Amino acid sequence: MAHAVRFRRESQTGFSKQFSILCNTKSAWEVWTDFVAMAALTISNAFDREGSVHDDREQQYIRTIKRYPEKERLVFPQLFALTVEALEAEPDQDFLGEMFMGLGLGNHWKGQFFTPYSICRMMSEITVADLEARIEQKGWVGIHDPCCGAGALLIAARNTMVRQKLGFRNALYVAQDIDRTAALMCYIQLSLLGCAGYVVVADSLLHPVVGKTPLLISPMPEQEIWIMPALYDEVWTARIQWERMRLALERLGIMKSPQEPKNPEPEPVPVLSKSVQAAPETGTMPLNEGFEGQLTLF
Repeated sequence: MAHAVRFRRESQTGFSKQFSILCNTKSAWEVWTDFVAMAALTISNAFDREGSVHDDREQQYIRTIKRYPEKERLVFPQLFALTVEALEAEPDQDFLGEMFMGLGLGNHWKGQFFTPYSICRMMSEITVADLEARIEQKGWVGIHDPCCGAGALLIAARNTMVRQKLGFRNALYVAQDIDRTAALMCYIQLSLLGCAGYVVVADSLLHPVVGKTPLLISPMPEQEIWIMPALYDEVWTARIQWERMRLALERLGIMKSPQEPKNPEPEPVPVLSKSVQAAPETGTMPLNEGFEGQLTLF
């Protein structure tokens, strides 16, 4: 059974009480893994309602919930509702990450420690900059975390965009983690916060996200892709269609890549170094004028 801890928020205390009901016959780690998986499956299959991926995830949900008695099955929707309410009331937090650490589950996960949200907020305030011009030029920006954990850094980036009045819906959030439970925690929180993007379960070093653009990735067999509901929005659907059309036009030579200037200028010819003068008797090295007037000792 999960040990008793003191939480800072009332929502965390209520979640802990409900969670402990399920830990009488199963370990806290097993219960947590099942809760996270079923919550993610619920979100995913509510929007992706057909195909083999939907059917496989539906069967996974059924197999998981059947391991619990009838009364305990009713606790999982309550835990999910508490998660929704907590993020809706206070989005500026890593609710599941803090619950994970507060319940002592980090000890079961090779000692992994999630970065506190306050640190993630500081990092996002430093790095999320100059986005207004990029959003105005392209319409959106991409924010990628290759080791997302529960998603604290991406949540912080989302909230920084809100504070800067940039509109968090103008960003594509791409997350990846080698641990499935951590990745699904990230998926749940970003989905509930209205972020658009996807979470990839895979080793980001061996199997990184690849594709023509962040909107048109090429999934690999080693990857498990979880699409956030907001990516099904009409705006993002139109952006995906535009990316496909743009790439098709580039292949036909009708449109040039944004990285290629319309009227490329010839490469500047480096100015050859002037003849080296004799060094002064003091032994100091001579200064030569190099490329674009840059002074150099060599």
